[in-house]
Amino acid sequence: MNVQEFLKQNGVSYELIPHEQAYSAQEVAAAEHVTGHKFAKTVIVKAGEETHMLVLPASRHVDFKKAGKLVGAKLEMASEEEMKTLFPDCEIGAEAPFGSQYGLKTFVDESLQGVDEIVFRAGRHDQTIKMSYADYEKLESPAVGSFSIEPV
Repeated sequence: MNVQEFLKQNGVSYELIPHEQAYSAQEVAAAEHVTGHKFAKTVIVKAGEETHMLVLPASRHVDFKKAGKLVGAKLEMASEEEMKTLFPDCEIGAEAPFGSQYGLKTFVDESLQGVDEIVFRAGRHDQTIKMSYADYEKLESPAVGSFSIEPV
């Protein structure tokens, strides 16, 4: 999946932002001068044989107990090997938050609903995309719930 082509095909306005290589979501947010509350990071989890995408602000952590209740099963992190297979067109850890394009159900933390724009990785560690949250929600139709916590 080419996220830019996907957005163009769906008539969505977005901005592609190139930046220095950065690996953690917080590093990318800092490099882009974007608050971690608007940077949407993805976490890929397994529930038995099913794989799901969790999307939450970079400033927060997944509460696996809450996320498991939302999904309806105990969750564990997907391995790097599983991620390579699931996202062959993305650098590991740089998946755009469109699980539906990979056959995955996407869950978004409700804390992202209050932001006007989100920024997320574009499949690479040196590019991000900025777009409206409303357009993202329209395109992806994610399940929304509370599954993140502030770091201690």
